[in-house]
Amino acid sequence: MAASADGPAGKPLWTHLYVQVIAAIALGAAIGHFWPATGEALKPLGDAFIKLVKMIIAPVIFLTVATGIAHMRDLGKAGGTAVKAFAYFITVSSFALVVGLIVANTVHPGWAMAAVDPATLDVSKVTGYATKAHDLTVVGFLMDVIPNSVVGAFAEGNILQVLFFAIPFGIALATIGEAGQPVLRVLDSAAQAFFKLVAIFMRAAPIGAFGAFAFTIGKYGIGSVASLAGLVATFYITSILFVLVVLGAIAALNGFSILKLVRYLKEELLLVLGTSSSEAALPSLLEKMERAGAAKPVVGLVVPTGYSFNLDGTNIYMTLAALFIAQAMRIDLSLEDQLLLLGVAMLSSKGAAGVTGAGFITLAATLQVVPTVPLAGMTLILGIDRFMSECRALTNFVGNAVASLVVARWEGQLDREKLRMALDGGPEPLARQPVEADAD
Repeated sequence: MAASADGPAGKPLWTHLYVQVIAAIALGAAIGHFWPATGEALKPLGDAFIKLVKMIIAPVIFLTVATGIAHMRDLGKAGGTAVKAFAYFITVSSFALVVGLIVANTVHPGWAMAAVDPATLDVSKVTGYATKAHDLTVVGFLMDVIPNSVVGAFAEGNILQVLFFAIPFGIALATIGEAGQPVLRVLDSAAQAFFKLVAIFMRAAPIGAFGAFAFTIGKYGIGSVASLAGLVATFYITSILFVLVVLGAIAALNGFSILKLVRYLKEELLLVLGTSSSEAALPSLLEKMERAGAAKPVVGLVVPTGYSFNLDGTNIYMTLAALFIAQAMRIDLSLEDQLLLLGVAMLSSKGAAGVTGAGFITLAATLQVVPTVPLAGMTLILGIDRFMSECRALTNFVGNAVASLVVARWEGQLDREKLRMALDGGPEPLARQPVEADAD
């Protein structure tokens, strides 16, 4: 009887984090549905957990990147890794935009709605997003990557600013040789402490998922999805197929299974689902990719950068949502209009890198440049954006996990045996993982 209740590691099933998160999501959904006011009141639980994780993201990224580069024998590899990572990001994320465009033209989700008159829509509801989108410029974005001070980068928790400082700092440590070893040893020890802190904070994940999901259902309700079920279903199915077919093919070509990778990341994926925030699982993803055999310098460069530039789910959403709005308003976009939409989306999706709520903001930026589709149409999907953001975050998360393993393989810095053991559920070979048997 006990055996049936135990997980694969011999521990009771209820002690596994992913089981606790599933139970928390289900309980949160029930409370949000039956007692909406109570569900909305639980919002601080989700917000507090996300703040808890965001608090340590900046130091975790800095320590991972700086120590990874400092340990490198060939510093030229760091530049090569960055070039290959960006080539991968641009290729795959641009293809995601095309996928969204193709699906929208094939399924026509917007035509399922009654024709919408743009004059009846309240544009004030999306004015804030439009203002943020208008403020996004290439020059402004590039200038914002440079922090006003080293302390400021950490204080604001800006991932790109922390990366901007961590990379040259790691290079500096590597080039001063023996003089930098004492500092490097301190940073290595600090990295171990922070990853232990991540493990401690993750125990609170069920509480965060419970509060966040209860709020989402209590605030927006299942009914808000029903009215636009066609778009939501189309987006979820497209994203799932993108992960299984496109990312699955990329994974297969690089010697690993996308299904095994998803299973390996199940705890993180459930956390992203429960909190609607991929950042909540970022520190854990860094550790798991290294545990799966990807070298620390590669993981440190690819994963944080990918969080800003490799947004597969967001890109599918952008073109799919834009065409949905056009179809709902019975606006017939020509091939030239759609190609313009695609080109603008390719630029705006990169220009809003690192911006909170990037999915909705980049959609606003795109529609402002393509006047054929009224910006007011965004109000049609504002009510369900919270539910779609979960799918965007999940797809982005899996995409960045795949990217880190692919780039590591290209660089010859992927330990195949570690990868096999991790994806097959074998023992964890990473030294920083605690070994309980040593306590005897």
